[in-house]
Amino acid sequence: MMNKRYQHKGRRGWVMYDVIVVGAGPAGSTAAKILSEKGHSVLLIEKFKIPRYKSCSGILIKKTMELTELYFGESVPESVMCEPVQSRGMIFTNDLGKEYRFEQEGRNIWRSTFDYWLAKKAKESGANVRDDTIALSCEEKGNFVSVTLHGKAADTKTGTKTYTEEARYLLDCEGVARTLKQRIMKCAPSYITTYQTFYQGSIDLDPHYFYAYLQPELSEYDAWFNVKDGLLVLGVAVKDTGKMRYFYDTFFAYMEKHYHLQTEERIKSEKWLMPYIRPGCYIDYGMHHVLFAGEAAGFLNPMGEGISAAIESGYQAACAVAQHFENMEQIYVAYRESTEPLKSYMQRQWSLVGDMARTFQEMR
Repeated sequence: MMNKRYQHKGRRGWVMYDVIVVGAGPAGSTAAKILSEKGHSVLLIEKFKIPRYKSCSGILIKKTMELTELYFGESVPESVMCEPVQSRGMIFTNDLGKEYRFEQEGRNIWRSTFDYWLAKKAKESGANVRDDTIALSCEEKGNFVSVTLHGKAADTKTGTKTYTEEARYLLDCEGVARTLKQRIMKCAPSYITTYQTFYQGSIDLDPHYFYAYLQPELSEYDAWFNVKDGLLVLGVAVKDTGKMRYFYDTFFAYMEKHYHLQTEERIKSEKWLMPYIRPGCYIDYGMHHVLFAGEAAGFLNPMGEGISAAIESGYQAACAVAQHFENMEQIYVAYRESTEPLKSYMQRQWSLVGDMARTFQEMR
């Protein structure tokens, strides 16, 4: 439903949205759904073809399942899950080889189908979802923003083009890439590069747990193992991409020695990025008519658990915009206040890891 109070008469007619949301991941889809339900006109932009693929551990912790049911009105469907469906928690091995077990109910999912389900919920709520479309730039123009896009447009069924859409607010939920944010804020964020492989094979570990290894000889950040639909997933995270192969081979040999890893066919390998979270866990809420949520804002829990933080921050940003649409300053006040518990939770989680392993002691 278009809120005509905030349409703008341009050369193509009435074109202004209330909010343009960039990124159809957990933060963006949650925000688009909530804003649409509250009667706002929303354009949800996704640069990849939906369903999009994302390299991710794909573990939903209990908090994520509770938030999903609260904000989306239903439990996570079985169709997005993979075997073993039940996740029983995480097992950390610190830099001294000591194990820490964190038992918690969770679910094992594929991010591509989970994110697709979230985006469909946003669309069902009234959001205009436009995939295969890149947000190139954003320009403040008085009391609204003009966003330059490249990809699909509302007035063409085939082909791509560069064009603009306008909105009172832009909510940037594009995740770790932060391409649009870098252009807006003129900043260059620090990244951690992840590399993981999927193998057929066997190992002497319980597939119902996610395993994280914090020994500095195995990675420059962390290494991990879990199982998805019978495939063994092994990964490492590095600050220096030139050392990726060395750390991966070292971790592979470690798993062979300690857990009798035996591999057959390699099904696939993939690289991804995640933010390099620094001490203090700085959060960037936005500037003027542009707000940030999820990883674009800096919300990320240890070991790359960002889904729960993305959903929560996307929800709170949407509520702040909807409640204080005509008062930009009050939007930021409400957004900061409502996400303070989320930020505190994030800081506690990082502090816990800092106490656990000297490799993360700066986070204490």
